[in-house]
Amino acid sequence: MCGIVGYVGNKKATPILINGLVCLEYRGYDSAGIAVLENNKVVVKKDKGRVNNLNSLEGIDTLEGTIGIAHTRWATHGKPSKENSHPHMDNSENFAVVHNGIIENYNELRQFLMEKGYTFLSQTDTEVIPNLIHYYFHNGVHIHEDKFLSAVKAATDDLKGSYAIEVISPMFPDKAIVVRKDSPLVIGKAEGENFIASDIPAILSYTKNFYLLDDKEFAVIYKDAIHFFDDSLIEHNKPVKNIEWDAASVGKDGFEDFMLKEIFEQPNSIRETIGSRFRLGEPCSFDDLEISKEYLSTINKIYIVACGTAMHAGLVGKIALEKLCKIPVTVDIASEFRYRDPLIDNKTLCIYISQSGETADTIAALKLAKSKGAKTLAISNVIGSSITREADYSIYTHAGPEIAVASTKAYTSQVVLLSILAMHFAEILNSVTPEEIEKLKSDILDLPTKIETILENTAEIEEFAKKVYTQKDMFFLGRGVDQTVALEGSLKLKEISYIHSEAYAAGELKHGPIALIENDVTVIGIMTDSSLVEKSISNLQEVITRGAKTLVVTNQVLPNAHFDFVVTIPETNPLISPILSVVPLQLLSYYISKNKGLDVDKPRNLAKSVTVE
Repeated sequence: MCGIVGYVGNKKATPILINGLVCLEYRGYDSAGIAVLENNKVVVKKDKGRVNNLNSLEGIDTLEGTIGIAHTRWATHGKPSKENSHPHMDNSENFAVVHNGIIENYNELRQFLMEKGYTFLSQTDTEVIPNLIHYYFHNGVHIHEDKFLSAVKAATDDLKGSYAIEVISPMFPDKAIVVRKDSPLVIGKAEGENFIASDIPAILSYTKNFYLLDDKEFAVIYKDAIHFFDDSLIEHNKPVKNIEWDAASVGKDGFEDFMLKEIFEQPNSIRETIGSRFRLGEPCSFDDLEISKEYLSTINKIYIVACGTAMHAGLVGKIALEKLCKIPVTVDIASEFRYRDPLIDNKTLCIYISQSGETADTIAALKLAKSKGAKTLAISNVIGSSITREADYSIYTHAGPEIAVASTKAYTSQVVLLSILAMHFAEILNSVTPEEIEKLKSDILDLPTKIETILENTAEIEEFAKKVYTQKDMFFLGRGVDQTVALEGSLKLKEISYIHSEAYAAGELKHGPIALIENDVTVIGIMTDSSLVEKSISNLQEVITRGAKTLVVTNQVLPNAHFDFVVTIPETNPLISPILSVVPLQLLSYYISKNKGLDVDKPRNLAKSVTVE
């Protein structure tokens, strides 16, 4: 959760820090603050609420310091308040810290420090960190000539949990020190200045050259130099990565909200994800995967592990992999996966999906699979993210920055990439005919144009949203692959409209859920598989007879059906139909939220990148 920004350079730090925090607002937060080195002391400005509140704090506009750190907090320990906001300082006010993550043993550390005479002003776990640094600065064994770095190292050795940490001190007015473990942190390199952030978009307008910190890697950052150290404080060189995202893509580009912009970006994000992976008449190409027919032939099962929307993408991928490759696939929720002792061995391939590449539960599940001898493959939107560095293999969607908390273009890009991966494996295994693969390739190449067709006419969906936005409950139904879309549509509605919704396999309706259907309740059905249309129509007729209002998303002819609204989408192979059928559901959730006057991009209690378990 949370967001971290830092600056070491020649310019005034404050506007750079605040601009970075604004760019990270999509991560979710309840308070914000900055600390700037100013006239041989640390000046801290912080408060609960939105980043923009910082601009009204007394004296913030007069800060001239050129080194600073900043933070948006999402409460884990202690309620949202000014006192609990970051940055936090030690008792002597010589060390200021911002921290993303959770310190699991903070109670023991707090007790240790209190016994040494330290006092605490907040309820947070973070406040132990600057005080530990102070303690070890004056009492520790310094394993490096840089006493500041040694103290930070000693303090982090005591921490159990996850962290990305920035530290500044007026005793060392020319530098900042950062370190990470299980929480993301990147450093942007520019001429005569350097930037720090949780996510690349926060500083993408300043540089395209980035260092991606590894776990327990330290960096000492000056305006014109960066020194990297391993966990033993042995200095090493680190390659810089050039990130080719367009800085303009993190702006709204004329759209009212990021979510709407990202829905309309889906044709391009799919084109970019397809990229050069395949052409008609040629086999799929995954140069970044060294997976042989011999290896695939030994696999007895595949796990797809993810959270939330990424897990729903995995459900679509499961159907494609089983249909094309004839290998059993299990989709699991990452937060449950490692607590049930999954049956994994060297004949298991585990696929992990995370848009940010920093999802804590998913990374932990990946580490478990590796420890049991399984091969691991990561699917992410962020090159060099934590999950891609942990996995044996990594492949990337090319959705570009996704700012809105509710995922849209990342989901469709993930489904596309999983579908291409399934085709690639099928070609290696010769498990389906070349003609079947070739037809599916053609259908995938047509997806961007077909989505553009859907986006050309949104009036019907807007109109339906006006009729139902005051409702308290909604239901989504689908059969086969359409059930996976029902799950994703229901999640979108919950996330940004706060309407309670449920998704069911349509055939399960009569086994309990139909008891919830009453007059004027809205039921949304998805029908894209011709072999299941008649059954699905019958299920929806059951709710109509009980007074339900119905919306159907379909690419099929619906004989003798009488639904309140029908949204027609282009026809395609059922294996990839979710990429089309989800778009009207994304729009429906968006328009319902707008009718309710809600913050579409930053829904309450949610964060974009869930970096704590």
